[in-house]
Amino acid sequence: MRKVTPVSKISVPAPRPDVVYETVCFEQRFVFPGLKRLLGAADHDKAGDRLAGLAAASELEREAARRILSGLTLREIYDTPLTDENGRVDEVMRANYDVDAESFNAHAALTVGEAKDFILSRDAADVSRLGRGLTGVMAAAIAKIMDVQELVYASSGLRVAAHARTTVGLPGKLSSRLQPNHPTDDPSALAALVYTGLSLGAGDALIGVNPALDTVENTTALLRLIDRLRRETGAPTQICVLSHIRTQLACLEKGAPVEILFQSLAGTARTLTEEFDCTVDLLDAAYATMAARGALGPDARQFMYFETGQGSEVSYGKHDGMDMATAEALCYGLARRYDPFMVNNVTGFIGPETHGGDMEMILSNLQDHFMGKLMGLPMGMAPCYTLHAQITTEGQQIATTLLTAAGANYFMDVYLGVDRMLAYFDTSAHDDQTLREIFAREPAPEFADWAIGKGIFLRDAQGRLRRGPNWGNPRIFDAAGRFDELRAKLPAAYGWENAGPRPANAVARDTRANMALARQAISSELSPERLGDLHLRRIGTCAATKTAHLAHPDLGARLDADSRAALKPEGHAAQILISDGLSAEAIHHNIPRLLPALLGRLEEAGVSVGTPLLAPNGRVKLAEEVGEALQSELVISLIGERPGGDGMAARSMSAYLAFRVGDDAGAGRNTRPRYEYTVISNIYEQGAPPEAAALMIAEKVRQIRAHRAAGNRLESLLQGDR
Repeated sequence: MRKVTPVSKISVPAPRPDVVYETVCFEQRFVFPGLKRLLGAADHDKAGDRLAGLAAASELEREAARRILSGLTLREIYDTPLTDENGRVDEVMRANYDVDAESFNAHAALTVGEAKDFILSRDAADVSRLGRGLTGVMAAAIAKIMDVQELVYASSGLRVAAHARTTVGLPGKLSSRLQPNHPTDDPSALAALVYTGLSLGAGDALIGVNPALDTVENTTALLRLIDRLRRETGAPTQICVLSHIRTQLACLEKGAPVEILFQSLAGTARTLTEEFDCTVDLLDAAYATMAARGALGPDARQFMYFETGQGSEVSYGKHDGMDMATAEALCYGLARRYDPFMVNNVTGFIGPETHGGDMEMILSNLQDHFMGKLMGLPMGMAPCYTLHAQITTEGQQIATTLLTAAGANYFMDVYLGVDRMLAYFDTSAHDDQTLREIFAREPAPEFADWAIGKGIFLRDAQGRLRRGPNWGNPRIFDAAGRFDELRAKLPAAYGWENAGPRPANAVARDTRANMALARQAISSELSPERLGDLHLRRIGTCAATKTAHLAHPDLGARLDADSRAALKPEGHAAQILISDGLSAEAIHHNIPRLLPALLGRLEEAGVSVGTPLLAPNGRVKLAEEVGEALQSELVISLIGERPGGDGMAARSMSAYLAFRVGDDAGAGRNTRPRYEYTVISNIYEQGAPPEAAALMIAEKVRQIRAHRAAGNRLESLLQGDR
């Protein structure tokens, strides 16, 4: 176990006034007020940085910024810690200063440009030594002045392996993280996806499930399910359920097999604490708990799993004036603290407000991979996208091809690339195997030996690993002969036929056609006429058009002036707010059945409810403005989610129950937010049907009102009741 220095004991230079950087380039003068502005202008052009006002206004301005940045020494950057909105060094930045002092001092006089040349010209041992002395800001500065081939070349020489049951990241290897998500966590469907992924040679890095319901009971059930499947198949791998870290620790306390502990990270303390309900102190305590009691046993050295990705900080408006790549690199400085088994980068997951198209997503992924490896992390990559961004499957494939050349430890296996619960698009086992064969890569050695024994792979006369007779045959794990029954509950699975390492053409055509249909739902407009004769009050947001709504999420989170003036306190305990979000079709297909059922349930429970509001072009955080205007203790936001991989999934919506925390509640473990959220997702026919969802929402409303809490704080209180 790595020794963790208490954050309060980490020495950080005192913040200093902003330096104004300026230069003349081809008779044009460029001025950059402060290091944050310089770092933002030096980066490639990206939607999130444009949204934050940090991107260069022209290509020449970008090169001027890069010229200045190239001339700064690592010592100058070290001596200029970036501060939060109050001028303080937050705990994430402070954790980044826990560097190898000997290494930093040996390289501190290098300029950023010289550091780049050092990385490109020296061997891996020298580069790794340099990386141990870098903060995230330094790593980001170097990445910003590198081109695509430099990012690929520099990364390819840095191998960072990690070991649990399997060893991931060895030279010549390419692993896979099997993700068998399902909109209702159906055990049969999850089993079908696990069997399928294993038969395709996926899962040697991890079998990990994102739960549809983040509770201790559900997380424990999922952990026991995938642990049983792992044991039954004999697959040498490790398991994880990607619930909140507090939920997983509660499961561990009750004896559940928590082998790898997961948490999403952010590059600012405001995002980490206020949006992810996490702190560095909590991560420290969790790390110590896993070292002492984790299910892999006391001999396990690496057992932490973090997900990151450019854009979350700016998407929440809590980036503290930093560009996306710099904030991302700060995540790596925090992750390094815990010697993780895996870091999974999901840049592209958020949407067009951070990455508008293929090139932006590709460049960010290459930067992230380089920065993480430079800072000593075992980087897995998940170049991914949602249908409301102008990112394509082809762009994703270009990214994975370049990242394989760059030496990524692993990619994801989401069957056919369609995540059935999270409604986004990631890599598949077919992609993993295709890249293995193009680049002559193999799975982790422990897993490869097991897979050879199952006939999934074989070794040819030259010793090369080839697909075996059972590759792509999930029925080898189905002793009871129930596979057809298992897969019957699996949406967006268009066949199991293969052509070489790829899905057969008929399967691919069905997959892509459904994606095209689902993408159309993004541009659909909310039509009150399609909601029948429901009695609704219409309000407006600051997003006047669909285009503005998609590109600027902050606009949909704010009431327009007329609506703000019209909404006054009404004395109701709850307020229902209906918005299209990212799919008006979800509202059209669910609300006519969901709303009457929900109103009836709330009336039975004695909950007073205001006339439901209808807000076209709205976002989740609009609930907070509505709650403040009406002074409701609870806002039930019924909102269309981003469309998934088939026509039915394009109709999926969620209920976000936003509880207005009273001044005496101390905001639970969050000190700043005035709202806590409980989420019920995947409301549609193939998930939670509207009538069933109404019952679930009403029960959560009862629990929230009884305990005066929502989200993780509510779940903790509910555990105390049991």
